[in-house]
Amino acid sequence: MDTSCVDKAAISQMEGSGDIHHTICIDHEKSPLVKKASISEEVAKLLELKAKLGDEAPKKFVLKCPKGTRDYNPVQMAIREGVFNTIVGCFKRHGAETIDTPVFELKETLTGKYGEDSKLIYDLKDQGGELLSLRYDLTVPFARYLAMNKINTIKRYHIAKVYRRDNPSMTRGRFREFYQCDFDIAGQFDVMMPDAECVKIVAEILAQLDIGDFKIRINHRKLLDGMFAACGVPDDKFRTICSAVDKLDKTFWEDVRAEMVDEKGLAPEAADKIGHFVKFSGGQDVLDELLKDESLTSQKAAVEGLQELKVLLQYCELFKISDKVLFDLSLARGLDYYTGVIYEACLQGYAYTPAASGKEEESVSVGSVAGGGRYDNLVGMFDPKGKKVPCVGVSIGVERIFAIMEQRALANNVKIRTTETEVYVVSAQKHLVEHRLRLCQELWDANIKTEQSYKKNPRALDQFQYCETNGIPIAIIIGQSEIENNEVTMKNTQTRVERKVSRDSLVSEIRKELASLGQ
Repeated sequence: MDTSCVDKAAISQMEGSGDIHHTICIDHEKSPLVKKASISEEVAKLLELKAKLGDEAPKKFVLKCPKGTRDYNPVQMAIREGVFNTIVGCFKRHGAETIDTPVFELKETLTGKYGEDSKLIYDLKDQGGELLSLRYDLTVPFARYLAMNKINTIKRYHIAKVYRRDNPSMTRGRFREFYQCDFDIAGQFDVMMPDAECVKIVAEILAQLDIGDFKIRINHRKLLDGMFAACGVPDDKFRTICSAVDKLDKTFWEDVRAEMVDEKGLAPEAADKIGHFVKFSGGQDVLDELLKDESLTSQKAAVEGLQELKVLLQYCELFKISDKVLFDLSLARGLDYYTGVIYEACLQGYAYTPAASGKEEESVSVGSVAGGGRYDNLVGMFDPKGKKVPCVGVSIGVERIFAIMEQRALANNVKIRTTETEVYVVSAQKHLVEHRLRLCQELWDANIKTEQSYKKNPRALDQFQYCETNGIPIAIIIGQSEIENNEVTMKNTQTRVERKVSRDSLVSEIRKELASLGQ
């Protein structure tokens, strides 16, 4: 019988089944139908064998970060660490203590706290009977922490990652995984006292980071609610219309109006009245003008909001930040839990034109780098008896700050140190590894940041080149003559000035040298 063997490789290529060595034998004397059935049978055997091998077959990995996330190299991490140090230093200067909470919460803890943004919450698969979600921000977990631990008064900061199933824009600093730096004051205090300090903290941090000119826009949730009532917005539409107004810093009034009327069913005349009010911005004079508006003053909530804003602006003047603070009635901040003053810090000069609009003459600011406000009812939502703990806070949007500082360092060709090494121990000759190790041990015990080569007999040129490349300010050189005289040679790697130093006074001399260099 004339038979022919078809090597599995051809079928493997078609089926993607990996390197499974198998041979299909076909009898040419059989009919075409029998041949086809025989091939199908053998292919089925191959697929079955492939399934049994499972994970043993070689895999090809797609090497990329998940959408909306990124890696950070040592230079980027050095920039981020510097920003964090500045922020934490400010928080501590104002007397805050820190806490931490789990990266995921019970789903019911987060549900219903963020308005329309609730759809951006990451849900996890059922784990041991609990429905869990990744935290969306640090504020709601903080409120849960206060209610669970029966805490009525605290001033805390919290720096951690949060997660949002948003449409990411990496170039504009919008990610799905990102850090938030929160500062909050919980407790019953006099009107606008803690609120003004939160605004002051934002101004201090942005001024110290020196990332450009900025304005802190302020508004009040009571004023917004009063304005909506005066414009004829039904009570049940307050929050959804507020979410639409919140988009005015990202798009144009015509688009927001269309959303309110066409999508959310607001009467066109009510939308036009809102359009009139959201144009108001300025200082005390604008608040005084609004207090003369009869449609607003007929709303108790609007009057309370305006009066509290006047107090806030007065305190900002005493804090010497009034030139950075601007009342803006278009500021809404769409999160449902805000109940009082709200604020947002925006960098001046960072803008873009929405591509879909085709309106090249208009641009919309995308420079928001901090935001916050008062949320007096959030803790009560978790307390069994509904006990309220008034809170006010601010969150620093560090990802955008990181992006700006990275771009600036790149544009200015700034060399950024990625280590903090202060001293590098250099051996001038061979066979001195034991002396180097003893010297490193001595400096580490003295809490001096020290490195050395991991080669037993490194070249002197390579060691000095390492110091220069990594910005290490001091080189301590040992050779046979230094060992015999119980001394070392200390070299300033920037000025290249060398001097002999006794081993007995080495630590104190290094500290003097570092102090003179401003380390």
